[in-house]
Amino acid sequence: MSASAPQGASRVKLMIGIIVAALAVYFVVLGRQAISLMTDGNIGLLVMGIAVMVLPLLGVWLIYGTLRTTFDHDRLARRIFEEGRTMDISELPKRPSGRVEREAADELFARYKLEWEADPDSWRTNYQLARAYDVAGDRSRAREIMRRAVALESAERAAR
Repeated sequence: MSASAPQGASRVKLMIGIIVAALAVYFVVLGRQAISLMTDGNIGLLVMGIAVMVLPLLGVWLIYGTLRTTFDHDRLARRIFEEGRTMDISELPKRPSGRVEREAADELFARYKLEWEADPDSWRTNYQLARAYDVAGDRSRAREIMRRAVALESAERAAR
């Protein structure tokens, strides 16, 4: 991400909105079908209707969790941008796939890890470390540290 505002963010949000709306319609149709099966009077269809009803409920729960996480990460990215602390990886050497070269990613990670070690209870250093883990290709640690950054930022906002 460069030092300017993220490009195409509104287009991505529009696409997410369209996908969520399409899934909502699908879940309503699936839920109606489940209710139809459950009210048929046949015990076999009742059981099948209950099983089919689980799918839209599970889908709503998954979408809610995903969107909540996305909005949390977006809030932190926006705050980092507003503070002028956006991580600029545009000048780092990249592989043909677009991923940052391993050596450059490791150097970037080492820099942000030092900042984090100096202030491990700051949501900002946790956010930057999570981004550095992501650039270095360690997605599981990136997610773990990002969850911590979100929790710390939420606690900071609640304390205000």
